[in-house]
Amino acid sequence: MGIRRLLVGQSGGPTAAINASLAGVVETARALGIKTLGMRHGVEGLLEEDVVDLDLTLPTAAHLQLLRQTPASYLGSCRFKLPDMMADPAPYRDLFSYFDINGIDAVLYIGGNDSMDTISKLAAYGEATGSSVRFIGVPKTIDNDLEGIDHTPGFGSAAKFIATSVAELARDASVYDLDNVLVVEIMGRDAGWLAASSVLARQDGLGAPHFILTPEAPVDEAALVDAVADRMGETRTVVLAVSEGARRPDGSLMCEPPTGAIKVDAFGHAAALSGTGRYLAGLIGGRLGLKTRAVELSTLQRCASHLASATDLAEASALGGTAVRAVADGLTGKMPVIRRTGDRPYTVEYGLVDVADVANKERHIPRAWITPDGLDVTSEFVEYVRPLVAGEVAPYCVDGLPHHIPAL
Repeated sequence: MGIRRLLVGQSGGPTAAINASLAGVVETARALGIKTLGMRHGVEGLLEEDVVDLDLTLPTAAHLQLLRQTPASYLGSCRFKLPDMMADPAPYRDLFSYFDINGIDAVLYIGGNDSMDTISKLAAYGEATGSSVRFIGVPKTIDNDLEGIDHTPGFGSAAKFIATSVAELARDASVYDLDNVLVVEIMGRDAGWLAASSVLARQDGLGAPHFILTPEAPVDEAALVDAVADRMGETRTVVLAVSEGARRPDGSLMCEPPTGAIKVDAFGHAAALSGTGRYLAGLIGGRLGLKTRAVELSTLQRCASHLASATDLAEASALGGTAVRAVADGLTGKMPVIRRTGDRPYTVEYGLVDVADVANKERHIPRAWITPDGLDVTSEFVEYVRPLVAGEVAPYCVDGLPHHIPAL
């Protein structure tokens, strides 16, 4: 059976590249003669039948190009967890009834670990009920923690923004002739890929960040303070790049909040986790008697489309197209992936993996890519991340400011 009508949604946290994946989906579907519909606010919105015709809202190639450079999720998002289909089949019956009534032949879901859980469950229900609808998950996450893929769309652009911001902050912090410590808090509750990417700030004679803390390598606080004190003998400004999920050797968060203080989403993940930077700045300042400052990059890390990686956007779009071709070829229950085939020059190829092998799994930085003391990353990590930030995409500006696709 050929594909005539395709439904696509976005879920989880936005990235600077998630709309590039959507553009790749629409562009490829259009080239294959497939009509594309978009679910508003993911599966949660779909259960309310909140759907838009993307052939009407994104009618031209110019619209798709502008979409590629627009931050956030054009279709809106959600953090909705489908129940086990045996325990509660009702939402599945509602969704598949909608697919049948509206002639939906394929469903694509752009998202991270939790979104792959959703598409895996839908594919399993479809197989169990004999449905002809095909399901493909399209990867994205700035956290870069999906299994089965060399790196995820969104990570390269976030890494580019983080490295740039850390370099600029480090130069700003060093203008005064006094000893001081800057702590930059970076997203990453369980995986430290983002904080580690700050290593790229070390260029043009800049030594910062001098220390990088990740959840993968717990660090003793006293040892950290001693290391900072030692480094003060070499430079008047010491910069730390720390994951929000940085931990002590006993596994506790360096900034352990009071019990119940952190809310969790439908998937059991911390909905907000911050304060590590402020905690460490206070700790170091108190023990060493130095001026300290903490800066949280916060959501700027995932929405700074003005500094997107051209490599990231191109790969995100290619993965969207790969997903469409997969359903057109009759496949279901898959996720398109990037496989690195070379570093110098950087080359990749695109493939497919079973989405069930990806859902609910988390990939961490290899411990060998972190120095033995847990305070830095190795040259292997630098070799891995450097090509992912390559290339600039000039924003379309109107009256001096970036212009984006109009919101739905």
